[in-house]
Amino acid sequence: MRNTIIVLLLIFGISAQAQEKKSKNARHTIEVNGNCEQCKKRIEKAAYSVSGVKSASWSVETHQLDLILNEEKSSVTDVKKALAKVGHDTDEVKATDQDYKNLHSCCQYDRK
Repeated sequence: MRNTIIVLLLIFGISAQAQEKKSKNARHTIEVNGNCEQCKKRIEKAAYSVSGVKSASWSVETHQLDLILNEEKSSVTDVKKALAKVGHDTDEVKATDQDYKNLHSCCQYDRK
């Protein structure tokens, strides 16, 4: 009986740890390719279009997008997909060639 209780406690403990707690105010930083203030507006607008994004600020100098995100409503991947749809590459999600070509010429960054 004692061994059964110990096994059940171990299983419960492992399953409880496997569930990732989602934060309502998770902070994330994403590298997003772009060049100028026009890119900044487009990137931030695309990020805000994703449900759960509370704050989005992209730096022209560092190419970093700082986010505050409600992870119960969406994920970082959802934001990256929205950015790709408007022509901006991230580390995981790349814009299609057509979406990239739709960017203004000053916004067409060097693709890697």
